[in-house]
Amino acid sequence: MNGLFITIEGPDGAGKTSVLNELFPLLKNVAKTEIIQTREPGGIPIAEEIRAVILDPKNDRMDERTEALLYAAARRQHLVEKVLPALAEGKIVLCDRFVDSSLAYQGAGRRIGVSEIARLNEFATEGTTPDFTLYLDVDSDTGLRRIEEHRHDQIDRLDSEGLEFHQRVRHAYLKLAEENPERIHKIDARQSFEEVLQTSYHAIIDQYPQFFEKQEGERS
Repeated sequence: MNGLFITIEGPDGAGKTSVLNELFPLLKNVAKTEIIQTREPGGIPIAEEIRAVILDPKNDRMDERTEALLYAAARRQHLVEKVLPALAEGKIVLCDRFVDSSLAYQGAGRRIGVSEIARLNEFATEGTTPDFTLYLDVDSDTGLRRIEEHRHDQIDRLDSEGLEFHQRVRHAYLKLAEENPERIHKIDARQSFEEVLQTSYHAIIDQYPQFFEKQEGERS
C-alpha cells in the first residue's frame, strides 16, 4: 500500500461524522495527493444495502453474531472494491469507522468477545490495519444526550441500546487506545466542535507531513 489509510472512531454521540464532514475539505485543501472520504458500513452499493439491513430498527430479531457477520461482509466488499484500490494508487483514504468499531460494538457491546470479533475481521480484511486512527472520546451519558437532542428522528438499532451497552462500547475503545498508542490518537470530544475539528486536523497533518502541506501561519 502506497497511500495513507486514516480512520475516525468514536462512541455514539461523539460527533464523529460531523467532524469528518468538516475535516475532509480542510485536509483536501492541503493534501499532496488525492484524498477520498468513505464510511463503514457502506461506501459502495453492496455495503450500503447491508448497512440498511443492519441499522433498520425493524430488524429487532437480528442475532448478535448475524450482526457481526454482516458488518464483516460489508467491510470486506468495501475494502476490496474501494479502499485497497485507492491505497494502491497512492491516495489518502479517510474512513468513518473500521475494525475498531466492530471490536467495540459487537465484541464488547454485544458481549461476543473482542478476540472473537478480531479473528472474524482478520479473515475479512486479511490483516489490513489503518495507518492512523482518530478516536473521539465522550462519556456515554453525554453521547446519548446529544443523540436525543440532535438525532431523535434518526435513531437506529444501535443508538437505541441502553446506557450499559454504550458504556461497554466506550470502555472497549479506551482499552484499544491504550493498547495501540502508536496508531490511535485520542481526542476529548466534550470540547467545542471547533476545538475538536482543529485538534483532529492538526493531529493528522503533524503526523504525516509527507502527505500534507502546512499552510502559512499553521503551528508546527
